Amino acid sequence: MAANGSEIVLSKQELREVTAFAAACAEMALVIFEADQPDDSRPRDAVAAAWEFARGGERGKSLRDTASAALKAAKSADTEAARDAAWAAMSAAGAAYLHPLAKATQVKHILGAGAYAARAAELAAGEDRSVASEQLERAARHATPVVVDVLRRFPAAPGGGGRVGELIRRLDAGLRSLAFTE
Repeated sequence: MAANGSEIVLSKQELREVTAFAAACAEMALVIFEADQPDDSRPRDAVAAAWEFARGGERGKSLRDTASAALKAAKSADTEAARDAAWAAMSAAGAAYLHPLAKATQVKHILGAGAYAARAAELAAGEDRSVASEQLERAARHATPVVVDVLRRFPAAPGGGGRVGELIRRLDAGLRSLAFTE
Protein backbone atom coordinates (compact mmCIF):
# COMPACT_ATOMS: atom_id res chain seq x y z
CA MET A 1 0.00 0.00 0.00
CA ALA A 2 1.07 3.60 0.47
CA ALA A 3 4.22 4.37 2.35
CA ASN A 4 4.58 7.83 3.91
CA GLY A 5 1.19 8.78 2.43
CA SER A 6 2.66 9.71 -0.97
CA GLU A 7 4.52 6.62 -2.13
CA ILE A 8 3.10 3.30 -3.26
CA VAL A 9 5.10 0.16 -2.68
CA LEU A 10 5.44 -1.81 -5.93
CA SER A 11 7.27 -5.10 -6.26
CA LYS A 12 9.19 -6.01 -9.39
CA GLN A 13 6.65 -8.79 -10.01
CA GLU A 14 3.80 -6.26 -9.86
CA LEU A 15 5.64 -4.05 -12.36
CA ARG A 16 6.07 -7.10 -14.58
CA GLU A 17 2.33 -7.84 -14.48
CA VAL A 18 1.43 -4.22 -15.25
CA THR A 19 3.88 -4.29 -18.15
CA ALA A 20 2.46 -7.58 -19.46
CA PHE A 21 -1.01 -6.03 -19.38
CA ALA A 22 0.22 -2.97 -21.28
CA ALA A 23 2.06 -5.13 -23.83
CA ALA A 24 -1.03 -7.24 -24.46
CA CYS A 25 -3.06 -4.08 -25.02
CA ALA A 26 -0.50 -2.52 -27.35
CA GLU A 27 -0.13 -5.72 -29.35
CA MET A 28 -3.73 -5.34 -30.47
CA ALA A 29 -2.83 -2.10 -32.28
CA LEU A 30 0.40 -3.13 -34.01
CA VAL A 31 -1.46 -4.19 -37.15
CA ILE A 32 -2.79 -0.63 -37.49
CA PHE A 33 0.67 0.88 -37.35
CA GLU A 34 2.14 -1.75 -39.66
CA ALA A 35 -0.58 -1.16 -42.27
CA ASP A 36 0.59 2.47 -42.38
CA GLN A 37 4.34 1.82 -42.01
CA PRO A 38 5.01 -1.81 -43.05
CA ASP A 39 8.80 -1.45 -42.96
CA ASP A 40 9.01 0.18 -39.51
CA SER A 41 9.49 -2.31 -36.67
CA ARG A 42 10.02 0.25 -33.89
CA PRO A 43 6.59 -0.13 -32.21
CA ARG A 44 6.79 -3.94 -32.45
CA ASP A 45 10.29 -3.77 -30.94
CA ALA A 46 8.95 -1.71 -28.03
CA VAL A 47 6.20 -4.25 -27.35
CA ALA A 48 8.77 -7.07 -27.56
CA ALA A 49 10.98 -5.28 -25.03
CA ALA A 50 7.97 -4.84 -22.74
CA TRP A 51 7.23 -8.58 -22.99
CA GLU A 52 10.88 -9.37 -22.29
CA PHE A 53 10.75 -7.39 -19.06
CA ALA A 54 7.36 -8.86 -18.14
CA ARG A 55 8.76 -12.37 -18.54
CA GLY A 56 11.73 -11.80 -16.26
CA GLY A 57 14.12 -9.54 -18.14
CA GLU A 58 15.78 -6.51 -16.65
CA ARG A 59 14.41 -3.02 -16.71
CA GLY A 60 17.00 -0.99 -18.54
CA LYS A 61 18.37 0.48 -21.73
CA SER A 62 16.42 -1.73 -24.15
CA LEU A 63 13.09 -0.61 -22.70
CA ARG A 64 14.08 3.05 -22.73
CA ASP A 65 15.54 2.90 -26.23
CA THR A 66 12.61 1.04 -27.77
CA ALA A 67 10.08 3.32 -26.08
CA SER A 68 11.93 6.34 -27.48
CA ALA A 69 12.08 4.73 -30.93
CA ALA A 70 8.32 4.00 -30.85
CA LEU A 71 7.72 7.65 -30.00
CA LYS A 72 9.79 8.65 -33.04
CA ALA A 73 7.81 6.16 -35.13
CA ALA A 74 4.60 7.84 -34.00
CA LYS A 75 5.91 11.15 -35.27
CA SER A 76 6.65 9.63 -38.69
CA ALA A 77 3.28 7.89 -39.07
CA ASP A 78 1.09 9.00 -41.95
CA THR A 79 -2.23 8.57 -40.14
CA GLU A 80 -3.55 9.52 -36.74
CA ALA A 81 -4.56 5.89 -36.15
CA ALA A 82 -1.00 4.70 -36.80
CA ARG A 83 0.35 7.43 -34.54
CA ASP A 84 -1.85 6.30 -31.66
CA ALA A 85 -0.89 2.67 -32.29
CA ALA A 86 2.78 3.63 -31.96
CA TRP A 87 1.95 5.57 -28.79
CA ALA A 88 0.35 2.38 -27.44
CA ALA A 89 3.63 0.54 -28.06
CA MET A 90 5.65 3.33 -26.45
CA SER A 91 3.31 3.20 -23.45
CA ALA A 92 3.78 -0.57 -23.14
CA ALA A 93 7.55 -0.21 -22.86
CA GLY A 94 7.08 2.75 -20.51
CA ALA A 95 4.76 0.80 -18.19
CA ALA A 96 7.81 -0.83 -16.64
CA TYR A 97 8.70 2.62 -15.29
CA LEU A 98 5.48 3.16 -13.34
CA HIS A 99 6.47 5.54 -10.56
CA PRO A 100 5.49 4.61 -7.00
CA LEU A 101 3.96 8.05 -6.47
CA ALA A 102 0.37 8.17 -5.23
CA LYS A 103 -0.68 10.53 -8.02
CA ALA A 104 -3.53 10.16 -10.47
CA THR A 105 -1.20 10.95 -13.37
CA GLN A 106 0.56 7.61 -12.82
CA VAL A 107 -2.59 5.78 -13.94
CA LYS A 108 -1.61 6.63 -17.53
CA HIS A 109 1.47 4.40 -17.12
CA ILE A 110 -0.85 1.49 -16.30
CA LEU A 111 -3.66 2.16 -18.78
CA GLY A 112 -2.11 4.30 -21.52
CA ALA A 113 -1.34 1.40 -23.86
CA GLY A 114 -4.93 0.18 -23.66
CA ALA A 115 -6.39 3.62 -24.24
CA TYR A 116 -4.08 4.45 -27.16
CA ALA A 117 -4.79 1.05 -28.74
CA ALA A 118 -8.54 1.65 -28.39
CA ARG A 119 -8.22 5.11 -29.94
CA ALA A 120 -6.13 3.73 -32.81
CA ALA A 121 -8.80 1.10 -33.52
CA GLU A 122 -11.55 3.72 -33.30
CA LEU A 123 -9.75 5.97 -35.78
CA ALA A 124 -8.97 3.09 -38.14
CA ALA A 125 -12.70 2.30 -38.13
CA GLY A 126 -13.64 5.84 -39.17
CA GLU A 127 -14.19 7.23 -35.65
CA ASP A 128 -16.57 4.40 -34.73
CA ARG A 129 -16.79 4.75 -30.96
CA SER A 130 -18.24 1.27 -30.57
CA VAL A 131 -14.89 -0.09 -31.81
CA ALA A 132 -13.11 1.73 -28.98
CA SER A 133 -15.58 0.26 -26.50
CA GLU A 134 -14.87 -3.24 -27.86
CA GLN A 135 -11.13 -2.62 -27.55
CA LEU A 136 -11.51 -1.46 -23.94
CA GLU A 137 -13.44 -4.65 -23.18
CA ARG A 138 -10.65 -6.72 -24.76
CA ALA A 139 -8.09 -4.79 -22.73
CA ALA A 140 -10.03 -5.41 -19.52
CA ARG A 141 -9.90 -9.16 -20.20
CA HIS A 142 -6.09 -8.95 -20.06
CA ALA A 143 -6.14 -7.38 -16.59
CA THR A 144 -5.10 -9.80 -13.89
CA PRO A 145 -6.12 -9.41 -10.25
CA VAL A 146 -2.59 -8.07 -9.59
CA VAL A 147 -3.00 -5.35 -12.25
CA VAL A 148 -6.34 -4.31 -10.78
CA ASP A 149 -4.88 -4.31 -7.26
CA VAL A 150 -2.00 -2.07 -8.37
CA LEU A 151 -4.40 0.26 -10.17
CA ARG A 152 -6.61 0.57 -7.08
CA ARG A 153 -3.63 1.79 -5.03
CA PHE A 154 -3.51 4.94 -7.16
CA PRO A 155 -6.07 7.74 -7.25
CA ALA A 156 -8.56 7.58 -10.13
CA ALA A 157 -7.34 8.80 -13.52
CA PRO A 158 -7.32 12.59 -13.82
CA GLY A 159 -9.47 14.68 -16.13
CA GLY A 160 -8.26 16.07 -19.43
CA GLY A 161 -6.24 14.39 -22.13
CA GLY A 162 -8.81 14.61 -24.92
CA ARG A 163 -10.30 11.42 -26.31
CA VAL A 164 -7.41 9.25 -25.07
CA GLY A 165 -7.89 10.71 -21.59
CA GLU A 166 -11.57 9.84 -21.78
CA LEU A 167 -10.70 6.27 -22.78
CA ILE A 168 -8.21 6.02 -19.90
CA ARG A 169 -10.94 7.11 -17.46
CA ARG A 170 -13.40 4.58 -18.90
CA LEU A 171 -10.86 1.76 -18.64
CA ASP A 172 -9.90 2.93 -15.15
CA ALA A 173 -13.51 2.91 -13.94
CA GLY A 174 -14.17 -0.46 -15.54
CA LEU A 175 -11.15 -2.15 -14.01
CA ARG A 176 -11.71 -0.66 -10.57
CA SER A 177 -15.23 -2.14 -10.57
CA LEU A 178 -14.03 -5.68 -11.33
CA ALA A 179 -14.50 -8.25 -8.63
CA PHE A 180 -12.21 -11.27 -8.69
CA THR A 181 -13.12 -14.40 -6.79
CA GLU A 182 -10.50 -16.77 -5.49
